[in-house]
Amino acid sequence: VQLQASGGGLVQAGGSLRLSCAASGRTFSRHYMGWFRQYPEKEREFVATITSGRHTIYADSVKGRFTISRDNAKNTVYLQMNSLKPEDTAVYYCATGQPILSQARQESSYSYWGHGTLVTVSS
Repeated sequence: VQLQASGGGLVQAGGSLRLSCAASGRTFSRHYMGWFRQYPEKEREFVATITSGRHTIYADSVKGRFTISRDNAKNTVYLQMNSLKPEDTAVYYCATGQPILSQARQESSYSYWGHGTLVTVSS
């Protein structure tokens, strides 16, 4: 099983980026697919997740600015990031798993992880 994240880069504050994460090795249509981010020397934190039924959950810090979506035919999850702020600068990781809804924000609920992609937002 592999998760391949892409789409990171450098953008000015107020700009947009779209992250993609393609899964291979098995079908994840029945899994949650989520995004986490990690600041230097900090723990990974939850950003957003989408259930198999396309229910979405967001961290308060990104609600209204980020949109998560999935394409099951392509085994891919996306994170559209708008109105980016310097504090969004981090390494972003995609992950997949089958948590119960109440634990969907927890890193430990996800079984498979991709390599991170760096997002840098300049002020």
